[in-house]
Amino acid sequence: MEKTNVLDFLKRLADGLAVMFGKNCEVVIHDMENFESSIIYITNNHVTEREKGDPFNILGVHEVDSFFEGHDIINHQGKIKNNHLIKSSTFHIKGDDYHYAIGINYDYTDLSHAQSVLTDLTKVGASIDEVINVSNQMEKTLETLYEEALEKTGKPLALMKKEDRVKVIKYLDENDAFSIHKSIPIISQKMNISRYTIYNYLKEIRKENE
Repeated sequence: MEKTNVLDFLKRLADGLAVMFGKNCEVVIHDMENFESSIIYITNNHVTEREKGDPFNILGVHEVDSFFEGHDIINHQGKIKNNHLIKSSTFHIKGDDYHYAIGINYDYTDLSHAQSVLTDLTKVGASIDEVINVSNQMEKTLETLYEEALEKTGKPLALMKKEDRVKVIKYLDENDAFSIHKSIPIISQKMNISRYTIYNYLKEIRKENE
């Protein structure tokens, strides 16, 4: 392909990529045989703030030599001022009387911020099944402790006097039943006594243990 045709194709490709990927995508064409003024075409130049006629300098001195040998470098981290995050790829095309390189530089700073927000938004705890299972297990544990407490008194609930009910509450307290979420309203309903009564029983029991 002749030099003029190659350059025309690269310019059309640069324009197309800039339109396709938007304002954060800079596409630059370098004349790799002109180090001092390598940029011969550039789109969205606000990304790296370079101009037509500028030297090839964004990648640093150590990598320039490999570029002049025609090595492609793909998806690497670029460096520009203002701490913007740039990912870059550069591809070479060579002929008898030309050596061009097309560079694609994408500013993904905003996407990086969005990624942090999305990571925070999509962070979840345990699955709902696990939460339900844990809740069910706790209810079963409370139910078991309650049944054991009733067995310890040896009386049906309808025949219990205060001292019997205190024994039930004491057994539950000694076995940490009241550390289970919503245990007091549940026991209150089961024993047909008020929550206030349970709190009073607990106060009596813990006062005796002092």
